[in-house]
Amino acid sequence: MTRARMPRPHEVAAARRDPRLLRALRERRHDDAWRTRGTCQSVDPETFFPAPNEPADAAVALCRSCDVQGSCLAWALEVGDCHGVWGGTTPRERRAMLVAWRSEVQPDPDALDDAGPPVRDRLLTLVPSS
Repeated sequence: MTRARMPRPHEVAAARRDPRLLRALRERRHDDAWRTRGTCQSVDPETFFPAPNEPADAAVALCRSCDVQGSCLAWALEVGDCHGVWGGTTPRERRAMLVAWRSEVQPDPDALDDAGPPVRDRLLTLVPSS
């Protein structure tokens, strides 16, 4: 199995201009029920997770006709999913988009407040200092 490589600067620059990423940035957190309306609901899930030596063309073509493509891609970028086809993108495309995504999307301060203190602070309260 091959290791995923870091995207090159020109790939990240191209990802920043990709209309799929721009749509995902717009649709981020606006559609909580996107999974129920996806075209993928009526297709075998294996279609979206081809083997490494198989083309992902069928899955990408299905995604092009889907109404929730932006929300799907936004979710995949939010969680950092790098397997399968999400939002009409392959894992290789998403690796470059992920670099651009992280530089564009700032953490939601409301979400941080709900989660409590950062993990590091929570761990420090559990581990006695020496």
